[in-house]
Amino acid sequence: MTGKIAHARAIEILDSRGNPTLKVYVTLSSGVTGAACVPSGASTGENEAVELRDGDAHRYGGKGVLIAAENVNANISSKIAGLDAHDQAKLDQMLRELDGTDNYSKLGANAILGVSMAVARAAATESGQSLYHYLGGQNARVLPVPMMNVLNGGKHAANSVDFQEYMIVPLGAPNFAEALRYGAETYHSLAGILRNRGYGTAVGDEGGFAPNLISNEEACELLVEAITQAGYEPGTDVAIAIDPAASSFYVKGEYDLNRSGQGRRTAEEMCQLYELWTKKYPLVSIEDGLAEMDWKGFAAHTASLGAKIQIVGDDIYVTNTKFIQRGIDTKASNAVLIKLNQIGTVSQTIEAIALCRKAGWNFVISHRSGETEDAFIADFAVAMGGGQIKTGAPCRSERVAKYNRLLEIELELGSKAIFKNPFKVPATTGR
Repeated sequence: MTGKIAHARAIEILDSRGNPTLKVYVTLSSGVTGAACVPSGASTGENEAVELRDGDAHRYGGKGVLIAAENVNANISSKIAGLDAHDQAKLDQMLRELDGTDNYSKLGANAILGVSMAVARAAATESGQSLYHYLGGQNARVLPVPMMNVLNGGKHAANSVDFQEYMIVPLGAPNFAEALRYGAETYHSLAGILRNRGYGTAVGDEGGFAPNLISNEEACELLVEAITQAGYEPGTDVAIAIDPAASSFYVKGEYDLNRSGQGRRTAEEMCQLYELWTKKYPLVSIEDGLAEMDWKGFAAHTASLGAKIQIVGDDIYVTNTKFIQRGIDTKASNAVLIKLNQIGTVSQTIEAIALCRKAGWNFVISHRSGETEDAFIADFAVAMGGGQIKTGAPCRSERVAKYNRLLEIELELGSKAIFKNPFKVPATTGR
């Protein structure tokens, strides 16, 4: 086993929305090749690492990634040749220095991340280990509880719902395979309820249904009904999580819910809404309930509900240790959403998770709305051991690929696998 990088190359492929993205191949001197596909988000934080697009209106409406691909082929490949693929931190530091910007705006975070992930996969293959063991060590054995986005609104669907994601969380299952079954059965139960009420069952970017509901709250009511109809106890077997993605409807210091006809609300009124919902529904997690620039609102939100449920920051942190540390200092949340392509390299993502652990915070490994068949985050979730993954509905192959990979990992681990409720308290209706 030599472990030296021979070369890297990238090609333009399509993601789940039909937009271009990168697939990167890294070959080692031993002949082993690792490949990785780069995801893309629709609801993005303003401080995310820069996804480099060509801007050529004659190709893919300007969304092509040929420049990013060429950056891998012509610039990055020769610079990383000869580096030890098994020293991920050194490789990623080299990539950061090669780009020379804080947000990878020169070479593109899509180019940088593709190389970083592909190197990790090649090194794992050459060492004869599964990716989750290579990145997390031989004690990596915690299977994540899935957060399944089954009702879509906001930027993920063209409908009357302001909030972006309503998720089911099968936290009461004895293992991952059963959790997946709980979720899939609830998902199909929900489909039947929607059809019976005359609602559409077309799906959004992440596989969730996207009906024109009467209100944002009706989504919670439908989920409770679907959980019950599927034969499960709301809160005990299957709970609810939401991601309003509030930055998308934050206008001039207020939260505009006019898409659903519910007017404008202050941060205080949004917090009151979430408190009410937590009492009425089996909610265990709220992500981005306030806007990314509303640090004061986030802190108030966490002060009111953080002792009861998980308060997750996504856009406010963008997997960046600088912003996560600010959140820790100001008690802005008690959990962080972790997305590899928000920060740009595998090592920086691991650093963000280490900071969460140090603070005693939860973290959730997450997909993006524009995904591929690559199941890297499934292995990564087990490697990091946080016990949570957010990767869409049990529908659409780019989402199901992650779930199927987790089934394989659970089978491989056998009796060593651990699956447990990661939340502070069991969810109940009428908390």
